[in-house]
Amino acid sequence: MNASAEQSVSTDLYDPANEFDAMSGVEKSAIFMLALGREYGQPIWKKLDDGEVAEISQTMAQLGNIRPELIEYIFSNFISQMSISGSIHGNYETTERLLSEYLPEDRLTLIMEEIRGPAGRNMWENLSNVSIPVLTNYLKNEYPQTVAVILSRIATNHAAGVLGNLPDELAIEVVQRMLAMEPVQREILGKIEDTLRSEFISNLARSRQRNSHELMAEIFNNFDRQTENRFLGKLDEMDREASEQIKVLMFTFDDLAKLDNVSVQALLRQIEKADLTLALKGTSENIREFFIGNMSERAGSMLRDDLEVMGPVRLKEVDEAQNLMINTAKMLADRGEIVISKGGGDDELVY
Repeated sequence: MNASAEQSVSTDLYDPANEFDAMSGVEKSAIFMLALGREYGQPIWKKLDDGEVAEISQTMAQLGNIRPELIEYIFSNFISQMSISGSIHGNYETTERLLSEYLPEDRLTLIMEEIRGPAGRNMWENLSNVSIPVLTNYLKNEYPQTVAVILSRIATNHAAGVLGNLPDELAIEVVQRMLAMEPVQREILGKIEDTLRSEFISNLARSRQRNSHELMAEIFNNFDRQTENRFLGKLDEMDREASEQIKVLMFTFDDLAKLDNVSVQALLRQIEKADLTLALKGTSENIREFFIGNMSERAGSMLRDDLEVMGPVRLKEVDEAQNLMINTAKMLADRGEIVISKGGGDDELVY
């Protein structure tokens, strides 16, 4: 049999449907996009994310020679799927079914969790924004496997903070569970999400609504002194009880004088000398001596001299320097380097 006859027989025996059925979704997509070319494919490429572009491009580069019969079959299949009923009905089930042809199961699960709504990615983002002490307090009463699943899905820095505050025995067991963890079944994950949403997130939202005074205290903390006094004065006239609650919750410069010696020394190491001098301008002698008493004798003496020779300064500059020290103290408290309190004991503040 000559070459042309052999090629003819080979072509006659070739069935693109067989090859089509054996191909992965990514391979079909790569051929489809390659055949569309630059002009017609560009709008589709723009809709793909970086991972999809990389995956399809990599597959495309490995395709080699593609038979025209296969290309025609792919397009015909696409058209027939589009025109089966004259319309397309999109829902979670059809979307999941379509993506299952293109994506591995673990990636499919993550994507479907994200697009299904609050039980998906939003749930885990919400947990990553819950304060570490609050989340720790909730999880310490959960099963180790449940804690492991939750910590494996929130931001790693947040997971580290929670893990470090759990009881040692529970924390180690959670670590072991996380190390041995396999992909979580969708049904189990759904149950965990439902529980978190109904028992934790909803309760947290309600408690946050009750703590509106804390929110206002944080806002007042960011006022300059004149604005703060103006608002508190007006609020005293209209709602004295609310005003008093806000004052109790506010963290002021005077509260820095309640730091323990180790904490105030850690704070002073973060503050420039000029900022400290400005912050102490106009404060009481007791507060000045508190800070000076936590400095070396030489540094304290120099600070006293600077304060004595310092002329008048703008109140705004003093406020800015004091706010810098307050915010630095909060930052150090967040990092666990100092302890902030407004009197100690049960009055300890956690930021």
